[in-house]
Amino acid sequence: MKGVVFTEFLEMVEQKFGMDMVNDLIEQNELSSGGVYSAVGTYHHSEMVTLVVDLSKRSGVELPDLLKAFGGYLFNTFKSGYPEMFASATNGFEFLQSVDQEIHVEVLKLYPDAELPSFKTTLLEDDVLQMDYRSDRAMGALAYGLIEACGNHFSEGYEIDDQPQTEDGKYVRFVITRNG
Repeated sequence: MKGVVFTEFLEMVEQKFGMDMVNDLIEQNELSSGGVYSAVGTYHHSEMVTLVVDLSKRSGVELPDLLKAFGGYLFNTFKSGYPEMFASATNGFEFLQSVDQEIHVEVLKLYPDAELPSFKTTLLEDDVLQMDYRSDRAMGALAYGLIEACGNHFSEGYEIDDQPQTEDGKYVRFVITRNG
């Protein structure tokens, strides 16, 4: 998992829970990196799992809710850091449909060793998009947060029905209905 995900996660934790929480997460967990992350580095995703699970325990916020919040935070980070990736889409569905074939291609140019989830989209109706998420990291709730933030960015209210397709969470189908 790319270091930018770790650095952004820790920044979100600091903003929402304070620097003491960041220090506790790093100091109280056995992390092979020692909790030192570079945005361009690559780290095992199990460290992110460890951090998120511990944050859930310490904060009392349910794990899916933390991942959704982080997805929203990460979307805003990407939006401000890579505005060119958002320039061509005129609405949220256009943007979501471009993730796998355009945006991830550009991400791989920046980070050739990135292991990205895959997204297959199918427009079911003008205002209904099916988006299939697949990842060995099983972070569908993070994808949910990204999708929700996309709707907010494009001023489109989304109803998101997440439908796990496998018990391990590695395959989730999202049916996204645009309300606005």
